[in-house]
Amino acid sequence: MSRARLGLAEESWNRTLGRIPTTLGRLAYLASLRNPNTGAYVHFGLAQRAGAAEVDRIARQSHASVFQQWLQFDLRSQKDDLETYLTEQEGDRTTVIATWSRLPPFAAWMPAETRDVERRLFESDLRVVLELVRSECGVEPRDPDS
Repeated sequence: MSRARLGLAEESWNRTLGRIPTTLGRLAYLASLRNPNTGAYVHFGLAQRAGAAEVDRIARQSHASVFQQWLQFDLRSQKDDLETYLTEQEGDRTTVIATWSRLPPFAAWMPAETRDVERRLFESDLRVVLELVRSECGVEPRDPDS
């Protein structure tokens, strides 16, 4: 593939990601492109222009970059991003929060190459900001014995 064509594919990819208004939204989207069995990233449209190997490379790099961006946010920025993300989701906000408290989807949003310390930080930060939002929305806390 020519450098120019690859550059156009990457530019198109960046525009696609740029349309997703939140960092969590980008993480969720990128994680959804990862095959859970092979770990390879798959995107039909981009593969038509760049090939499967380039899709995997581009999406993998994007996933790592967006993940690092989230980790660099302070808790206030993470909370704001979470609240914006929640407004974009289908379903009642309190239902989404209650469901996430029982079945956190964000564990699958991390890149496969994430170091343990980053994984723990990500999960810890998300649980803290989710708890803040849960409390503000009046969602009952999850019963740890249930």
